Amino acid sequence: MCALVTRGRCRGVRFAWHRLPASNRFLMDLIVARPEGLYCPPGNFHIDPWRPVDRAVITHAHSDHARAGHRHYLAAAPGAAVLRSRLGDIDLDAVPYGEPRVHNGVRITLHPAGHVLGSAQVRLEYGGQVWVASGDYKLQEDGTCDPFEPVPCDVFITESTFGLPIYRWDAVESVRADINAWWAANAAQGRASLLYCYAFGKAQRILHGLDASIGPIVAHGAVETLNRVYRSSGVALPQTVTVGDVRDPADLRRALVLAPPSARGTPWTRRFGEHADAFASGWMRLRGARRRRGVDRGFVMSDHADWPGLGQAIAATGAGRVIVTHGSVPILVRWLNEQGLRAESFATEYGAEEDEGGSDKEQSGASGQPGSSADQDPDADQSGNLDRRGDAAP
Repeated sequence: MCALVTRGRCRGVRFAWHRLPASNRFLMDLIVARPEGLYCPPGNFHIDPWRPVDRAVITHAHSDHARAGHRHYLAAAPGAAVLRSRLGDIDLDAVPYGEPRVHNGVRITLHPAGHVLGSAQVRLEYGGQVWVASGDYKLQEDGTCDPFEPVPCDVFITESTFGLPIYRWDAVESVRADINAWWAANAAQGRASLLYCYAFGKAQRILHGLDASIGPIVAHGAVETLNRVYRSSGVALPQTVTVGDVRDPADLRRALVLAPPSARGTPWTRRFGEHADAFASGWMRLRGARRRRGVDRGFVMSDHADWPGLGQAIAATGAGRVIVTHGSVPILVRWLNEQGLRAESFATEYGAEEDEGGSDKEQSGASGQPGSSADQDPDADQSGNLDRRGDAAP
């Protein structure tokens, strides 16, 4: 039997313990960081592991959270088709939101995270404790996935991809109107509009708000594959075509083209002749990010929570303890501790996928470290003083 110590080992598993404020009891942490990924000791399963394990609970299908090689998978039912399209024929238990599963005495439920189709927060209940691992999330509703649902808990594990006060998103309808106006202006001049965005989640979110009366909507093959999955899952999207389907060159000159960042500068893009280009990403909030991309226009749109959203989501859980996994980790941890919460971090391998279309220098880093340019960009607040702006708190 393990002694009740701050850190201990039992049968080769490392445990963490914490004292409840109102008693002298110690409780084992329900989630700890291990070399394979986040691990639930009493349940003997992992959450979004980055190395092969026996049982994996998956928050969503982005490749830094959902990886091949696990023996058994558990994920939210709305995201099952996306997960299978990316990982193939896997042993998957696709669970409706809110429907419990019990494994080794741990009660598991999945709740909407609002990030992409099928994204989920993982709620664990065991021994009088409730922990929630959020994966990635956003608070803005966009019509392509179930909106974020606050889940009351004792401990909340959060991302911090855009965990700097400079990151604040405009209203969804305002960004959609800007994209449609840019497209219409280009179409009137006989120029195609190439909009670069991540193929899973971001592209469908943009597509959902396009005004199809302006002209044809052309989808890169990587985007169209995911469009089909979204439509089969009941998400309403305007009609799209591939470039090979367009017979009249004049139609291409009026088209809005959705393509992943990797398509830029390839022979595929040259088929559109002289064109306008833009990038849709949360990183476009930084002026330097658009300059580095060399595009005509930047649209600020993210599938992650902005700085105010992080604070709102954390407050809504009522958690007294918060663990930050990836993004601008030290800044959010410090701010939360200043607010009287117990905040700390886990070192993880999340954030490695280009889900926001940023370069290595633009993205927040993985492994619980601050990103290189999100913290160093001349447009950002480098002082580390989160009270420099009057409304800097989340």
